[in-house]
Amino acid sequence: MKRFHVHVHVDDLAKSIGFYSKLFAAEPARVEVDYAKWMLDDPRVNFAISTRGNKPGLDHLGFQVDDASELADLKARAESADMALLDEGATTCCYARSEKHWVTGPQGIAWEHFHTLGNIPVFNESSKAVEAGACCGPNTSKSACC
Repeated sequence: MKRFHVHVHVDDLAKSIGFYSKLFAAEPARVEVDYAKWMLDDPRVNFAISTRGNKPGLDHLGFQVDDASELADLKARAESADMALLDEGATTCCYARSEKHWVTGPQGIAWEHFHTLGNIPVFNESSKAVEAGACCGPNTSKSACC
């Protein structure tokens, strides 16, 4: 089953956690010094915020899947639509280990398709991936990440 994913950059993490916790009537599933994530079930949304962006606002959208076959289906759809695809494969980002790929829509919005394999204690294990922008989508060079 898929879960819709939204990642927003914020300038005040504590204030934003307070706002979204009230809005969702739920506390975040994960909070770090620069990041928070809600795993909502109604509707099924992985909503993440971080202070790692250049400016506040929408960073990217996506779909989180429960298994590798769903990820392969999303990849096949993207390829059949002639979308430019960045296949990261196994990577770490946003305190998680994942398999992922990215596509960019006609309006320039990055879409992340990923299967989370586990948690990690740091935002990203490879500073080279962040510097290259690979963790944050196919069309970005900022030092932010999912």
